[in-house]
Amino acid sequence: EVSGVMAKADIKPKSVHCAKKWSDDVENLYRFQQAGYRDEIEYKQIKQVDVVERWPETGFVKKLQRRDNTFYYYNKQRECDDKEVHKVKVYVY
Repeated sequence: EVSGVMAKADIKPKSVHCAKKWSDDVENLYRFQQAGYRDEIEYKQIKQVDVVERWPETGFVKKLQRRDNTFYYYNKQRECDDKEVHKVKVYVY
């Protein structure tokens, strides 16, 4: 028997490119990728959560659980420096 969660887990990106300039989306991708996930979609599939905790002021991700179950906590402010932006992978579905 295949559960609904397993069926959803097959969402794979069609393509990928590197970020060129910083944005709110790039900031959040940076946080997911630091914690070992492709993006929010993969995080929700693996951790089976509906909502990712975010800072209400900025909308940035506040806390993520890594695959080894330790937590990453993030600041309200931007954490992805300009020199790190090109390392962020942007997945297209």
